Amino acid sequence: MPSSATPVSLPTVLMTGFDAFGGDAVNPSWLAVQDLHDTVIHGHRVVAAQLPTTFEGSGRILLKLMRLHKPALVVCVGLAGGRGGLSLERIAINVDDARIADNAGAQPVDVWVVPTGPDAYFSTLPIKAIWQSLIAAGIAAEVSQSAGTFVCNHLFYVLMRALKKQRSLHGGRKPRGGFIHVPYLPGQGLPCMALADMVRGLQLAVSCALTTGQDAAVGAGALH
Repeated sequence: MPSSATPVSLPTVLMTGFDAFGGDAVNPSWLAVQDLHDTVIHGHRVVAAQLPTTFEGSGRILLKLMRLHKPALVVCVGLAGGRGGLSLERIAINVDDARIADNAGAQPVDVWVVPTGPDAYFSTLPIKAIWQSLIAAGIAAEVSQSAGTFVCNHLFYVLMRALKKQRSLHGGRKPRGGFIHVPYLPGQGLPCMALADMVRGLQLAVSCALTTGQDAAVGAGALH
């Protein structure tokens, strides 16, 4: 839907992707999120924003965007090269431990994300229901138990800490949020996924998050 036709009064879904890092020319997380900007999903307008792949800047800009847009749902997206599908992250841990430097040259080792914060936060997305909807649509996906310890996990932790502190904004319901990793694009590395499938998968994930209350129950072996 063109931006000129999208009512700005609709409640907002904030989606973020990262700029390119680690020598890659592009970051599929941003390309996929950008494609959903200004679309309407279940009466919510998607606002997409690109974040820097930096420990210091990513969280600061995310919090600014959240104050500006007051979203009902926040889905942050990042690249996880080597994974074969959309990874629905369950848990953000309170540690920065970088194998490579971020785009600002920072390379923290065994540092707290928030020194006074809890060890971890859990996603408030209905990750198992999302997983089921993705698999039913033929999109490779998994529930992941680790978002790593690089900028993606850092941002995930900052997001969930901020959401934990927020009051209910929409119909007595607190905003929800979480993190999804996407794989390489074709030509970047293997395994990979076509951009169109990433976009369709993220759209389904947002749709499911907006329409699912209680998360789905999945058999013990079904996610592997």
